[in-house]
Amino acid sequence: MEIDELDSLAWHALAYQGDQAIGTGRLVLLETGQGQIGRMAVLSAFRKQGVGTHILRSLINLAQEQKIQNVVLHSQITAIPFYEKLGFIAQGPTYDEAGIAHRNMMFTLPPQI
Repeated sequence: MEIDELDSLAWHALAYQGDQAIGTGRLVLLETGQGQIGRMAVLSAFRKQGVGTHILRSLINLAQEQKIQNVVLHSQITAIPFYEKLGFIAQGPTYDEAGIAHRNMMFTLPPQI
């Protein structure tokens, strides 16, 4: 389920410690012109150390470089506070995705001068 038809079109971010990949995320440009961040994951031993924050900020910066103004993601309910700390806003109802409760979140990038 993690590899899909968008993988080859996405920008991927990987975090390493030494030669070990410890975290990942991706950014996809949607047909609507929005960016979608997904596949965010950090190995459990490396959580709460800023790895996820670094990956997410890197993907947001990439979206800005690509002139994407709005970024969406499907957040697991338990991860909503993490995304809110970085400026994402929860929208809409809770729904099931892969057997896990999720909610959509939106981030609007500031206009570039």
